[in-house]
Amino acid sequence: MTVNYSLVGTFFIEQFGCRATQADGAAIESQLLQRGCALASSAETADVVVLNTCTVTAAADAQARDAIRKLHVANPATRIVVTGCYAQRSPEELAALPGVSHVVGNSHKPQIPDLLTRTLRATGLVNFVPAENLLAPILTGDIFEQHNVLVAPVLGGEGNHTRPTLKIQDGCNNRCAFCVIPFVRGKSRSLPPETVVAEIRKLAGSGYKEIVLSGINLGAWGRDFTPRHDFLDLLKQILDETSVERLRLSSIEPLDVTRDLILLFASTPRLAEHFHMPLQSGSDRILAAMHRWYRTEHYTRRVELIREHLPHAAIGADVITGFPGETAEDHAATLEFIERRSFTYLHVFSYSSRPGTRAASLPNHVVPNTVQQRARQLRALSETKSAAFYRSQSGRTLSVLTLRHSGDVPDSTEWTPGLSSNYLKLRISGTWASNLFVNAICPSSPQVMVSPALEENLAAT
Repeated sequence: MTVNYSLVGTFFIEQFGCRATQADGAAIESQLLQRGCALASSAETADVVVLNTCTVTAAADAQARDAIRKLHVANPATRIVVTGCYAQRSPEELAALPGVSHVVGNSHKPQIPDLLTRTLRATGLVNFVPAENLLAPILTGDIFEQHNVLVAPVLGGEGNHTRPTLKIQDGCNNRCAFCVIPFVRGKSRSLPPETVVAEIRKLAGSGYKEIVLSGINLGAWGRDFTPRHDFLDLLKQILDETSVERLRLSSIEPLDVTRDLILLFASTPRLAEHFHMPLQSGSDRILAAMHRWYRTEHYTRRVELIREHLPHAAIGADVITGFPGETAEDHAATLEFIERRSFTYLHVFSYSSRPGTRAASLPNHVVPNTVQQRARQLRALSETKSAAFYRSQSGRTLSVLTLRHSGDVPDSTEWTPGLSSNYLKLRISGTWASNLFVNAICPSSPQVMVSPALEENLAAT
């Protein structure tokens, strides 16, 4: 059968949400390019726009709806395909928005390239809302076994960035009271180890120097296999069997950060000194209400172990403020917990009620003004922690990966952005090609440009 790929014309991927979601979008982009479709320079000029959505908060939902409305107003002829977690959770809501041609949930995301290249026509478009999305919000294993490409590798660089993301795990078996993600991502499943190794070899062979491993619950990788596999063993296999120069973890649950894992990180510069461990609250009472599997003493021990063996590592955390029933005392406990530990940055989230979660039915929801005030306090504390970490690194020589300028910063001949192993974002003086490791002395502030140690970089570049 001959497929007329010109039916699609130009396309654009609009990304929202976490690295795992972005990796999905990059995979769709790669597959469409392989089919001969052309990438548009912007969403406004594309024949088809794929909106890859997040639904972790109500604000994320609102952001996606706002983007759809703006796209439709800017170019009413553009066909808008909505996918991702919001599309999985509430397909009918999105299908009703003007300009939306198709709604495709996570369960059918691998079908998007074929959907666009085979079935889009100039007329007669209908919404694609899989029955499974409406009848089974908690997805079954059959769907994921049928569509295991959900954890397919992403080649060519996530979002055309310097550091490609390889999603090796999807879904989550936990049931945290606030989280809707298990409903829209399904049960945990893993990319086979031989596939992980093969794809990292391809990426390293293509010249990428840093690769980011991502997943919805990354530390759960391999637990769905029979016999069960261990994430630590996978990291060792990657180091032994590939030439990747630096491997970074996107996020990992605190109970998966074991002494053995930390010791492995301390044994090699090929593993980035960076641990992002969701905290959510510094109050044990709230952690219990959230159905988190640890308490503050467990989390504290992980931080202490990291600092013992990797004193210069970045330690980041997600924090939710305003969870139902959170008192002023609980919030104060969270502030004190964070102040007394050596965090380097925080991702602060205001609690958002998600349909179908346990927390949505809890009493004593915190009033919005109080939630906003607490979020501001936590963000201010995050800025203080980040500034202190920069000062603690001032004068150290760091191995920095040069990056491209982001879309909101025009290319500059004055400086090149870079990222250190311990997640410090630096400005390196001069124009450097991206994807190079250079040695630079860390300044006391991220706004200060630094000069690389040229004599030490000649061999590296």
